[in-house]
Amino acid sequence: MGKVNAIITGVGGYVPDYVLNNEELSRMVDTSDEWIQTRVGIKERRILTEEGLGTSYMARKAAKQLLQKTGVDPDTIDALIVTTTTPDYKFPSTASIVLGKLGLKNAFAFDLSAACCGFLYTMDMAASMIQSGRYKKIIVIGADKMSSVVDYTDRQTCVLFGDGAGAVLMEATEEEGVGVQSSFFRTDGKGLPFLHLKAGGSVCPPSHFTVDHRLHYLYQEGRTVFRYAVTNMSDDVMEVMRQNNLTPGDVDWVIPHQANLRIEEAVAKRAEIDPSKVLINIERYGNTSSATIPLAMWDFEDRFKKGDKLILTAFGAGFVHGAAYYKWAYDGAAVAGKK
Repeated sequence: MGKVNAIITGVGGYVPDYVLNNEELSRMVDTSDEWIQTRVGIKERRILTEEGLGTSYMARKAAKQLLQKTGVDPDTIDALIVTTTTPDYKFPSTASIVLGKLGLKNAFAFDLSAACCGFLYTMDMAASMIQSGRYKKIIVIGADKMSSVVDYTDRQTCVLFGDGAGAVLMEATEEEGVGVQSSFFRTDGKGLPFLHLKAGGSVCPPSHFTVDHRLHYLYQEGRTVFRYAVTNMSDDVMEVMRQNNLTPGDVDWVIPHQANLRIEEAVAKRAEIDPSKVLINIERYGNTSSATIPLAMWDFEDRFKKGDKLILTAFGAGFVHGAAYYKWAYDGAAVAGKK
């Protein structure tokens, strides 16, 4: 029996129908299409506007498409993990809601919170679970309804974020040369003052005061976050290349967390990666937090060929950051049209 590794065997995605473009935002706050595109590279973002629908709805839609595309028997799924910063409720877990809606009978489910690094961390966790030999098929979903925590009177942050979900099916394989290769993750604990949601947790529970003072919205000091993101993401990419004896020319694709176009460009330049290899879709979706990397996989699946060398990298609140080296396991063009 060969060594068991974890591979992605399919990708699903979902973004809401409603498009919030820069022109509409300019009627809500003091901004403009030129100002937004020049600073962050975003043209539009998708927003889940239907009342009573949360992150689990988008996660379920992405997972349902994933199941349809792969044709996998739902009863063979061992686990379902949702990574999100915007859960439907404090409890129960968003994953448990998704699992129930999908009717998975033989799986367990839980949430993982790691801000914008959530998908990277969860994918690595799922790979370790599979490599242990105890599990064979795991659905990993990155989903966030960022519009639920965005202050649409704050032009510095409201232009950045959108809603969406991406899902991957991870399976066990003994085939060599594909799948999860390595990862490098770190948390420095310095990020609380610069990027947080002040109220709603156990330190500052909800109250009339927190609502009146708008403390339930995302707060970010953009310049500080920008500086840390560029430095850490590029350093992490270079570290993963060093660990695996890769040169920038060896890498086929880089999928960065879609936070800000200038961050992605600076990371590529600092790590000496050809910009044409950096996959970017932030102009259409904005920053969807834990959903950005799987949504990029979903968008660009048709470009991936078996054996392609991918480096994924992300940075988020905490500060959490990291990079992972993955070798694609199937011909994406053959299945990408099943969206």
